Amino acid sequence: MTSSLEPLWREFRPGQTIYLPGASGESLALAKVLRDDPEPVAGVNILSCLVPGMNEAADYGSLAAQVTTFMLPSCMRGSFMQGRVSLIPNTYWGIARQLLATPCDVALAHVGPADEQGLCSLGIASDFATLVWRRARRRVLIVNAAMPCIPRALSLSLSEADLVVTLDGPLVEAAPAAPNAEAEAIAAKVAALVPDGAHIQTGIGGAPGAVWKYLRDHRDIVLRSGMANDWLRDLAEAGALSLGGGHMAGIAYGSTAFYDYLARSDLVGFATTLETHGLLALADVPRLTSINGALEVDLFGQVNVEWQGNKLSSGVGGGADFMRAAASSTGGRSIIALPATAKGGALSRIVCRLDKPSIGIARSDIDTVVTEFGVAELRNRSLDARAEALIGIAAPGFRDQLANDWARMRANFG
Repeated sequence: MTSSLEPLWREFRPGQTIYLPGASGESLALAKVLRDDPEPVAGVNILSCLVPGMNEAADYGSLAAQVTTFMLPSCMRGSFMQGRVSLIPNTYWGIARQLLATPCDVALAHVGPADEQGLCSLGIASDFATLVWRRARRRVLIVNAAMPCIPRALSLSLSEADLVVTLDGPLVEAAPAAPNAEAEAIAAKVAALVPDGAHIQTGIGGAPGAVWKYLRDHRDIVLRSGMANDWLRDLAEAGALSLGGGHMAGIAYGSTAFYDYLARSDLVGFATTLETHGLLALADVPRLTSINGALEVDLFGQVNVEWQGNKLSSGVGGGADFMRAAASSTGGRSIIALPATAKGGALSRIVCRLDKPSIGIARSDIDTVVTEFGVAELRNRSLDARAEALIGIAAPGFRDQLANDWARMRANFG
């Protein structure tokens, strides 16, 4: 084990593919080192699953020859426009399967200090590291004293590493959520749809992130998600969580205090994305309730999760995996939760027809849509019934225009 980075830089050679952990598993200390001195990655190809909002510490696209990723952090948009970022439109389950089958020259894993058996915990991010580790030609452990040893997180052995480097630094944390009356109103409506005993998945931020606080009076709730966050502790202390365990996530994304709580409590088991997002495994989970956000929904039930205006702002993500699984789950439901308007009420997020270059979620995968104005049940409903239900939860000032636009478009269907 070494605290010098020189042996690590010798692993990086032009033309090689280097896997860097993303999401909450990103090494912020390594990102800073490379941002300040990008020479070690000049000419290499970086492979990672970088997440908007989480991984904004470094524009790897401006440092390396090429970056291959599956979502687009805002800091990398310029590099994407310059052709230095290859963006692959896979769902999270698809990403896991691709990484499992993709050899790379060097794989880095961000871990905590080794235990007595020589095992290093992956701590708050078990999502992809072990999948890439299997196919890597060279394997490097980045040991960070700040990474907690969570009892049921996955781990990697010192004996399997070709190089072990000590690099301490802060962990990726979620910024405290700003108060938002709109999101709170939506979250309350969403929570009313969640049955006791539900297995719940939520996305990041907004109404999906706020829904946990409205589940305090529920009972036997089970986390079955790609992500665990601070609200889980609140539900545990309120007695809302199942005592039988079974809580599972791929990453934790919250505060340092929450990460420490997970290490002490053994509340959550962590697994790879193959397990957390796998369709076959999830379809057998009873009352699977998927709660995700969106940018727009059109009157067919098609969902935009990637485009802000004409700008590509994200990727497909894991929501589609959970939505499809929830449709097959006994008692399951998938929910898209979004504000009815954008830009201070100037634009409707319920639109007649999406005009974006791509559609993140197909109309065949839609189930329930919630705004602050109500709930639209779309599963197994006709085109006209869907349009009527969605117009009914649009902001009142846009409903007449939406109805007129739908009538004109509908007249040309035949």
